[in-house]
Amino acid sequence: MSIDAHASEATHITVEVAYATPDRQLIISLEVPVGTTAYEAVMLSKIAEEFENIDPEKDPMGIFSRLLDGKGHPTPAEYQLLALDRVEIYRPLTIDPKQARLRRAGRMKENKLAEKNQPKASVKD
Repeated sequence: MSIDAHASEATHITVEVAYATPDRQLIISLEVPVGTTAYEAVMLSKIAEEFENIDPEKDPMGIFSRLLDGKGHPTPAEYQLLALDRVEIYRPLTIDPKQARLRRAGRMKENKLAEKNQPKASVKD
């Protein structure tokens, strides 16, 4: 029997549910019935028990960085998972990306000025 024939007869698929904080990342692999939604997989994974700040009812979710927002893509409760999909639960940004870039640029400028103002070591014969 071909691989395609096995896939069409499958009753379960393997998927992953992922969440990360600056300190910790967790990816849970699980077998779910064909037709399971992204939201259902998050609930089945029990990942919210590992991180107190996960709220599956409110937190945005996506599949491999593709936001399930109900606009360009279905919502997590609508999207039926495919084999090997990874559901990602997104946490809010702690700082506006523009502000982060400005801070980095400011630190780089300060570092360059500090290097420029350091006295140069002279080499004597």
